Amino acid sequence: MAEEDVYTKDGTVDIRGKPANKSKTGNWKACRFILGNECCERLAYYGMSTNLVNYLEDRLHQGNVTAANNVTNWSGTCYITPLIGAFLADAYLGRYWTIASFVMIYIFGMTLLTLSAAVPGLKPSCDKVSCHPTKAQVAICFVALYLIALGTGGIKPCVSSFGADQFDETDETEKKKKSSFFNWFYLSINIGALIASSVLVWIQMNVGWDWGFGVPTVAMAIAIIFFFTGSKLYRLQKPGGSPFTRIFQVIVASFGKLHIKVPDDPSFLYETADEESHIQGSRKLEHTQKFKFFDKAAVETETEIVKGDKDPWRLCTVTQVEELKSIIRVLPIWATGIVFSTVYSQMSTMFVLQGNTMDQHIGPHFKIPSASLSLFDTLSVIFWVPVYDQIIIPYARKFTGNERGFTQLQRMGIGLVISIIAMIVAGLLEVRRLKYVQSHNYYDLEYIPMSIFWQVPQYFLIGCAEVFAFIGQLEFFYDQAPDAMRSLCSALSLTTNALGNYLSTLLVTIVTKITTRNGNLGWIPNNLNRGHLDYFYWLLAILSLLNFLVYLWISRWYIYKKPTGRAH
Repeated sequence: MAEEDVYTKDGTVDIRGKPANKSKTGNWKACRFILGNECCERLAYYGMSTNLVNYLEDRLHQGNVTAANNVTNWSGTCYITPLIGAFLADAYLGRYWTIASFVMIYIFGMTLLTLSAAVPGLKPSCDKVSCHPTKAQVAICFVALYLIALGTGGIKPCVSSFGADQFDETDETEKKKKSSFFNWFYLSINIGALIASSVLVWIQMNVGWDWGFGVPTVAMAIAIIFFFTGSKLYRLQKPGGSPFTRIFQVIVASFGKLHIKVPDDPSFLYETADEESHIQGSRKLEHTQKFKFFDKAAVETETEIVKGDKDPWRLCTVTQVEELKSIIRVLPIWATGIVFSTVYSQMSTMFVLQGNTMDQHIGPHFKIPSASLSLFDTLSVIFWVPVYDQIIIPYARKFTGNERGFTQLQRMGIGLVISIIAMIVAGLLEVRRLKYVQSHNYYDLEYIPMSIFWQVPQYFLIGCAEVFAFIGQLEFFYDQAPDAMRSLCSALSLTTNALGNYLSTLLVTIVTKITTRNGNLGWIPNNLNRGHLDYFYWLLAILSLLNFLVYLWISRWYIYKKPTGRAH
């Protein structure tokens, strides 16, 4: 085998910093440790977060709106902190060492949360009626939660990109496997979530919150072991320096040459002569015609040519300019993911509160916690991922001619449509539930005799939407990101979850403020039997439809990136 075929050509190295050997590193043999780590880490995360709204209501004595908003604010923060981890990974540490550092903060937060629910003095005192937390106990709980949010910020943006790094993009055989990786990566997340939403939620509601938070903490410890065990097999992308610095250099250089005309022939724009990009760990990018204003940064003035002046704040390469253009191109697509994430966030808030009012019994003795119904979302994902990978893609390929079956944008668009249907189904169920309450005068009944399993279709539809929208989004942001900005773009895709949670909080707050005027109970009172949660679902369905129409308009003019050459 020729030496050039022994090593990867995408700039990856092994754990010792030497060029990555294709036969000894990467591929599925390395990914099994990454997938195992992700499964256990997500089990820990969802084991703690799925039922959090009930913990805040039960032990911290918070009302429906306060608890729901605290959960969405915290969940939102869990998807904002990845910007910190992504910056450190792309600029200085690399993905491997960023994950290795932040898991320690994560497990410290998990341990503190477990202690706050288990140790006398740290856990709230409870009588038969309610619990009575002190300000200090509430503070310790929220310090633990936000330590977890910080810890997850170093893992979320890096782990999917780190797994995709195990496949060399310059090798056609390995490149085809990469698309499947994102499907199986999301499947591993949902296997962890399945155990969390079934077994762990049951433990929390029936055994105790100490065990309910203790088991996820152990799962996180197992995740850490999984991750470090595979170290010798991993391929590591070298950090390429601060992506923000490169972006600002292009902006400054463009405005510095405000009055300079961009040549019609892009070959006159400045680029390094050799095959490799000057950016560490990145391939060159072909010039594109859109956002031509920023091409000014790559125009060499006569003074720069004569003096050989290559000041990066005055002259940037085409690749550096195209990095900025790539980010600008994905931003509108990114923005349309926010409303979808708002719909998704209802599973941990409004769906749970809706389920709390329904009959949760399976047979005469066993009672399923309402938060456990999210396992049907997880089962839906576990069902649809292999169906999509093994059946839908080959079938769609015959009609589209696309190797992936659908383009990434088509895949995300299908997910947005399914999310609209999910909100309509949730709204119809609430209409049916309220009619049942009215016809039997069950306004003050804690649990109405209507099975909670009527919620299964809305959970199943959300799971189906995830397989199209969220996995499509993961693949899209990795694929369309410049090589040296992949963690940052993965973090950017995750911020849609954050903003979706914050938008949910904002909508609930505005709706509550408007609908409770003049002494009215509002759409979302503590007793949902006297409210109109269905109106909130219709609001989300209308917002989702408008969002989809905007998405169709944006996706029509999107141009996919074109890398060239090789990384160093």
